[in-house]
Amino acid sequence: MKICTVKKYLVLILVMFFFGKISAQSAVETAASEYHQVAEGSEQQLLLAGKYAHALFFSGQQKEAMELLQKNIARASKKLDGQYAAQLCGIAAMNSKILEDNTSANRYLAQAKIFAKKTKELSIKGYVSYCEGWMHARNNQEQQAIRCFQNALVFYDQAPQTDVVISRKTAIYKELSSIYSNWKTYDLQEKYAKLTLEVAKLKNRPMDIFDAYMSMGYNYQEQYINQPENEHLRNQSESYYLQAIKFYEKNSSTMAVPSDLSFAAINLANLYLQYYPASYKTKSLQYAQQGLEVGLKTEQYAQVASAYGIMAEYSMKEGDTETAKKYLLASLAALMKDTVIENTIALSLYQKLAEVYETEGQYHEAYHYYKQYVKLYEEVFNANKMEQGRRLEAQFEKERQQQQLIRLRFEAEKRKQQISLMHAHNKAQLQDLENLKLNEEIQRQQIEVIQLEADNRGKELKLSRVEIQQRAAQLKTSQKELAYKSKINSVYFFLILTFIIAAMLIYYAYRQHLKTLKQKESLQVLVSMLEGQETERSRIARDLHDGLGGILSGTKITLSGLTLLNENDSSRNTLNKSLDQLDVAVVELRRIAHNLMPELLDKYGLEEALKEYAERMSNDELEISSQFVKLEADLSKDKQIVVYRIIQELVNNAVKHAQASQIIVQLSQHNDHILITVEDNGKGFDPHLADGKKSAGIHNVQSRLEFLSGKMHIYSRTGKGTSIEIEFPINNNPYYG
Repeated sequence: MKICTVKKYLVLILVMFFFGKISAQSAVETAASEYHQVAEGSEQQLLLAGKYAHALFFSGQQKEAMELLQKNIARASKKLDGQYAAQLCGIAAMNSKILEDNTSANRYLAQAKIFAKKTKELSIKGYVSYCEGWMHARNNQEQQAIRCFQNALVFYDQAPQTDVVISRKTAIYKELSSIYSNWKTYDLQEKYAKLTLEVAKLKNRPMDIFDAYMSMGYNYQEQYINQPENEHLRNQSESYYLQAIKFYEKNSSTMAVPSDLSFAAINLANLYLQYYPASYKTKSLQYAQQGLEVGLKTEQYAQVASAYGIMAEYSMKEGDTETAKKYLLASLAALMKDTVIENTIALSLYQKLAEVYETEGQYHEAYHYYKQYVKLYEEVFNANKMEQGRRLEAQFEKERQQQQLIRLRFEAEKRKQQISLMHAHNKAQLQDLENLKLNEEIQRQQIEVIQLEADNRGKELKLSRVEIQQRAAQLKTSQKELAYKSKINSVYFFLILTFIIAAMLIYYAYRQHLKTLKQKESLQVLVSMLEGQETERSRIARDLHDGLGGILSGTKITLSGLTLLNENDSSRNTLNKSLDQLDVAVVELRRIAHNLMPELLDKYGLEEALKEYAERMSNDELEISSQFVKLEADLSKDKQIVVYRIIQELVNNAVKHAQASQIIVQLSQHNDHILITVEDNGKGFDPHLADGKKSAGIHNVQSRLEFLSGKMHIYSRTGKGTSIEIEFPINNNPYYG
């Protein structure tokens, strides 16, 4: 049992300005003195305002801190250089985020980005990018956070390497190390932890050096958990934890957080307990005792509880349940003193106490702690489910935006082609116009030649002026006829084109009509088949439950009476076994009846039926969870049954074929469509190889999807699990005949 929860030792640090390791009250007094000694509204006072606000904020005077920031932001916004306003807005944004005022936090961050564009100070541009990444990280938008942190590092690398810049770079290294730790990307986590350690040693910052040692220790411990055959990783973790403890003890006078020593000692004790041979017991208990003593002095009760938990673990391994119980109760008492209770530690304590009391035969106490365990587990599970829902919703929104971008690009390309076609058409029209002008010019030259010849040969040919004019009129008439014929040809062309398009549309409409008729016939057959299946399922479920269930229950009652009459121990044991087998048969009968036609679906709807199905199908080796995101549509009873059968079929496939240990079923609504996602962590398969030989289960899902007018996409890779996505319209108005 892992009682000591190894948290990621990457402490939240807001590196605002030039902070020292001093007490909160002393920091407020010092910052206030420096702030009021300089000229009112000066640039130096604007720089000191952030330090003063930070001291106020973390001494519990949040309201005064925000008022001070607002007053100085108003002053700084009037400066031509935007660095002062950008910095103050960044501080206000992060403070608002800590206070969970997301609206104000986003507003201040937007202002900070605007002011950052009005300065050439690279360190300020980097600081605003850092603030944005910090907020993304707290919103679980880790990809965006990484992008912002990387941008901030680019600005900081180009800026003068002052103490402030180096401190802020160290903070970014810690943030990136924390994110990559969450992602289990251990090489990148190790990279940024080592960068933190290098900078901390270079600038001789004891707290940062200690933090970096702890981060490296945790990094190697996580790697070892995933590669238990590589003992080098385990030994590296031990080495860094030992360096952290020795460094703290050597520099204890300069360390700001006394409880950090307790945390390091308990981490090392737990490492020995969980992953080293039994011969390391003495070392483990030594560091657990050290963590206990420091935890009591600093009132860090979660660490005290962890230390007692380690001691209890060793007592239980030796079979000393009485001592183990004493340590477990002491651990639980210490944990209850903490202002924020560590749920993972509490769960382990409740479980172990229940087991100890059950071993001692004190079933009432054991039942009490089992109830506490189940209650807390449900709270933690629901919180995790909500967090996972938010993550899935964010991922869904991101994919939706990507699809919109693809559609916009497609539209842009389509319009580009249309514009190119219009250009070609205009070019052809211009060419026709040029040809007409050329013909007119030729005809005009011909007229001039004729007129010239008429003038020169008038006397010889004895052509009168009237004949020349008539010939000119004939030429003009020919020109008009030519233009008229050109227009007539254009009209004929457009009429023919219109006729062809109309014929194509009529043919297309005819084909669609035939297709619709075929679809209606198929759908009518499908509806009849589904209705028949559900009717038969209901009849069989009713017969099983009312008929065979009653017979089994009556048999059990009769056999129960025989156990009272029969005093023979052997016969009574045989009857008891038979009664137990009847109970199993009744439970199995009810499960089959529920699968055939769940009563919850009829009484309370799809959501409650799916929750009950997931809970009923879950066991020690399989966890099935159902999630519902913005599901507001009121589906008809027929559609609810079809959706339930589809999910039931997909889950059964995952259980039967994928050998999965975890299955997630999610239903969400997007505009007028319902989205269903069924994911498992099973062995997966190649959809391309399986496409030609679909299983009966997939065939049944496809048949029911026709009723919903839905689509299904399968994403799977061998050894990587399977994700099946289904989408169908809420109002598809299926044809019932």
